[in-house]
Amino acid sequence: MNTAAPPAPAVDRTAILAIILVSYVMIVLDISVVLTGLPRIHQDLGFSDSTLAWVQSAYTLTFGGFLLLGARAGDILGRRRMVIAGLAVFTVASLAIGASPSAGWMLAWRAVQGIGSAILAPTTLALLQTTFAEGDERTKAVSWYSAAAGISATVGLVVGGILADWVSWRMGFYINLPVGFGLIVAARAHIPETVRRPGRFDLPGALASTAGMSALVYGFIRSAQSGWSNPVTVATLAAAVLLLAFFIAHERRASQPILPLTLFASRERSGAYAARVLYLGAMVGFFFFTTLHLQEVVGYGPAMAGLAFVPATILHVPFAIAVPRLVRRFGRKPLLVVGLLVGIAGMAWLSRASADAGYVVSVALPMLLIGISQGLTLSPLTSSGVAGVVPEDAGAASGAVNVAHQLGSSVGLGVLIAVATIGSSSRAGRDLTAYRVAMAFNAATIMLVLALIVVLATIVLHRKSDEASACAAKAA
Repeated sequence: MNTAAPPAPAVDRTAILAIILVSYVMIVLDISVVLTGLPRIHQDLGFSDSTLAWVQSAYTLTFGGFLLLGARAGDILGRRRMVIAGLAVFTVASLAIGASPSAGWMLAWRAVQGIGSAILAPTTLALLQTTFAEGDERTKAVSWYSAAAGISATVGLVVGGILADWVSWRMGFYINLPVGFGLIVAARAHIPETVRRPGRFDLPGALASTAGMSALVYGFIRSAQSGWSNPVTVATLAAAVLLLAFFIAHERRASQPILPLTLFASRERSGAYAARVLYLGAMVGFFFFTTLHLQEVVGYGPAMAGLAFVPATILHVPFAIAVPRLVRRFGRKPLLVVGLLVGIAGMAWLSRASADAGYVVSVALPMLLIGISQGLTLSPLTSSGVAGVVPEDAGAASGAVNVAHQLGSSVGLGVLIAVATIGSSSRAGRDLTAYRVAMAFNAATIMLVLALIVVLATIVLHRKSDEASACAAKAA
């Protein structure tokens, strides 16, 4: 009698990629849809000026804090299971946020939503990494992943502004319900469950990383509101340093670490993480401060402010999709350098924006350059961040990429907000906002220059021996 196991069912890579992309679109869309709706949220729920920033910060805090935990859970418990769990948490939280009767209710559920994203984002990226082989196949998938980010960021701003002006800001969260439910059904049908890894879960590492990352993000968020000398800010940042130092020491000894330190044995991966922090800090600053410039300096309403971001997408998406062909022709490293140089030019140009210069010259044209930069840069940075990683560490590597992304988004924005206040005490009204926006864009330009230096030092000059040393470290 034939006892051979039946052949494994064919994997529908197209369906899996679609699930990954739509999940990522939903996460990014939800981040940006809030920005242009903030004035209406401010009025409807009675937020004070000092607490309104927490609409974003409550989400960012838990997203960044739980990322490594969410990433490793996919490795250990199975990626399909964690994709469904992340989608369920995110979707339920979206419903609760849309129904918020008060500011406190909204902030609590934004924090829960951040936990859903912390599970979903690294798990879907790890799924992309293990579904598509390294090389042209993965490069193409990652390019679509980056294009999805660009589309959803801008669409979120447009949709958020239009809904806030014409319907209600709440609809920006309600639209997640059918999308989330449909994704759960699709995930159950098309994503094969990954093998659960045996062994003990790294609970001390999980707790230390979550507490340390949360404290770090909170410290920088608070510094932007209360100053660097505030006792709570100082104590929180000190606690973050101690917790993360303990985390690193623990990971060196753990048999199944939540973040294998061998990931950093590769100079290319380490450089990609550092450059991503700097790049995302500048780009999130671009979205945040351009929104302020358009609404508070130029005088646009939410809908017009959202539509004004369209030039940032026009070239972002086609360049991101063209990345696989460009990589085959020119290589990944030249694309990174060109993308960063174009971004530096666009951000420096945008720093000269004023209400009197006109939208086309001072905003739209530099937006085109920033869109090109995002299209050329994000995909190669993602590829470098997961290059050469063994399948069992795919979730951890994806978690590291997402941690760098969130650190740049939260800490980078906190730094830019703090820099923007320097020398602004004698100004008021529109003049004050214009001054802070210009200061922030100048600082963002410096961030991009630093990112270019990191890329040149660690990726462009990267030698094959780095991968050999990484493999040797893994074997040890």
